[in-house]
Amino acid sequence: MTPTWRKPAGTLAILALIAFWCIVVASLSGVVGGWHWSAQLAFYLFTGIVWIMPMKPLLLWMETGRFR
Repeated sequence: MTPTWRKPAGTLAILALIAFWCIVVASLSGVVGGWHWSAQLAFYLFTGIVWIMPMKPLLLWMETGRFR
């Protein structure tokens, strides 16, 4: 089997998605920093989990060439 271009492209897309998500969350840190600690905890737990959702279709595309 020969490697496809989807794996390196998908890897770069994953890295770009992580970098984008980090920038978005870090830009909100000034606002979130003023919240109660339990609200901060909920926010960072939520944002720490949400970025994983787009990974499933992206990984599926990398393996099969289809998003579904």
